[in-house]
Amino acid sequence: MFKAQKRGVSLLAAALAGAMALALSGCGGSDDSAAGDGKTLRLWHYEGPDSAMGQAWAEAVKEFEKTHPGVEVEFEEKGFEQIQKTAPMILNSDDAPDLMEYNKGNATAGLLSKQGLLTDLSSEATARGWDKRLSDSVKTTSMYDAQGVMGSGKWYGVPNYAEYTMAYFNKDLFDKHGVEVPTTFAELTDALAAFKAKGVTPLDNSGAEYIAHQYVYQLALSKADRSWVDSYELYKGKTDFHDEAWTYAAETFADWVKKGYIAKNSSGTKAEDAGVAFISGKYPILFSGSWWFGRFQSEIKDFEWGTFLWPGSKLTLGSGGNLWVVPKGAENKELAYDFIDITMKKNIQNILGNKGGVPVAADPAAITDEQSKTLIENFNTLSENDGLAFYPDWPVPGFYDVLVSETQRLITGSASTGEYLDALQKAYDAGAPKQ
Repeated sequence: MFKAQKRGVSLLAAALAGAMALALSGCGGSDDSAAGDGKTLRLWHYEGPDSAMGQAWAEAVKEFEKTHPGVEVEFEEKGFEQIQKTAPMILNSDDAPDLMEYNKGNATAGLLSKQGLLTDLSSEATARGWDKRLSDSVKTTSMYDAQGVMGSGKWYGVPNYAEYTMAYFNKDLFDKHGVEVPTTFAELTDALAAFKAKGVTPLDNSGAEYIAHQYVYQLALSKADRSWVDSYELYKGKTDFHDEAWTYAAETFADWVKKGYIAKNSSGTKAEDAGVAFISGKYPILFSGSWWFGRFQSEIKDFEWGTFLWPGSKLTLGSGGNLWVVPKGAENKELAYDFIDITMKKNIQNILGNKGGVPVAADPAAITDEQSKTLIENFNTLSENDGLAFYPDWPVPGFYDVLVSETQRLITGSASTGEYLDALQKAYDAGAPKQ
């Protein structure tokens, strides 16, 4: 029987207790020989029950129970920040679940794999065909080498959804001000100028969190190619923040602030505030991720809206979604593998797609919602053209905070574009592996 619960003992307390026990014993968590009762699957994830993933995985639980009579799914509600901050201690303790959702990338899943805290899923990925269902750019975040660098090595996680960035646009504001929806970059800049001429700030923004520096990264990607991305994200070459792509991005972003396309007072705005502002109909365009899509579908009632890919760029921010990982000390690993397999089935993938998510293995004909069809078609276009370029904060630990603070300075004008790029170079070089 499925059982969702909030545990009486806090995650942090359990983690500290586990860490103390390990310190006394002088050893790590359980190894691959750990055996459970085969009657309980302990599952942790942090997707809301109304989200596309939450709804799809709830159906996966039902299917799992039908195909595993007598097995109880014990789902424990966790927060993203909880798991992010305490995972190393939890996974090194007896409190580790059998299966959990975890963030992808070098500084997160890669770090845990390097520390020996995750189960190698390579043989399962091959035997169950997960490796065949995912595109190359989506698979990148599933595999990590001995140094915890994504893109090669062993499978330590499986994403069953994907995510990418796009321009959300308010059709009513475009119609009201007589602005055409852009299909080229020149048309985009014309649209920004047209809105500003009508007294409307065209671009919704969040300087205090990720949205601002994702604008910058997207501008850089419009002048980049796959080898540029591989150098930056996978250390397959030298990254120069004063190259053509980064220089163009910083200068264009700063110019857009000066022209009023992006509000200076957005330097202190949170991502949630930006999303709510778009929902309220204040801005014509918000460039952000597919993680907003389902929410916009359910909360925008007063105007028509749509999406388009960033014009004039083959690359955009995106990747496979967060990963299913199996802790090294999990007690019921076979049950965990079976559950992952169910979430990859077309019926579960189709639910995810129709609820506003980006499935990786859905049947396109089964997606009935028109907006969701566009969302998935655009993802398929990116995926087929190897167009997912990951995120700018991924390469080195702590780089997110640097990007936020330095891009805020670019918005307020307290840093020149040269100073901005210098600061990014310094932080990147300090954290990247020495070549």
